Amino acid sequence: MTKFNELDLTASKTRKRVGRGIAAGQGKTAGRGTKGQGARTGKKNLSVFQGGSGSLVRRTPKSKGFKSLRTPAQVVFLDHLNAFKGQKVDNNSLFENGYIATPFHSVKIISRGELTEAVTVEVAGASKSVVIAIEKAGGSFTKTPVPLKQSTDAAEAAEK
Repeated sequence: MTKFNELDLTASKTRKRVGRGIAAGQGKTAGRGTKGQGARTGKKNLSVFQGGSGSLVRRTPKSKGFKSLRTPAQVVFLDHLNAFKGQKVDNNSLFENGYIATPFHSVKIISRGELTEAVTVEVAGASKSVVIAIEKAGGSFTKTPVPLKQSTDAAEAAEK
């Protein structure tokens, strides 16, 4: 018995040639029927066209403002950095400790609470008050780009 994934089938199908005479089977009206908008040349209706004034586009309310396509930065609060006593704080360490969802998106540190420990912070962004608080506690802040996710092909090549 042959398996489904071992079947020799081609995904391509030859295009139907219509309007090539009565004997060809798809002659005369070429599958468009008689008369009407669909039978005419150059018929290009949009996918939302429903025929008439009560169309989907007219019934949809206009949305106000705009929607940004940029992914917002992941927020970490200043008082969370107290957990990293004298350590380097970057995307990977924040991810491992559960403060951010993914290490491959930008992280911004926002002022909330107080920083009592000296830490070295290397993330994409921080507010001015946070940078002042980090330096006041004896640490340092460095703005770094977001780490890129390594492709699976590159990871497999590195293992070999």
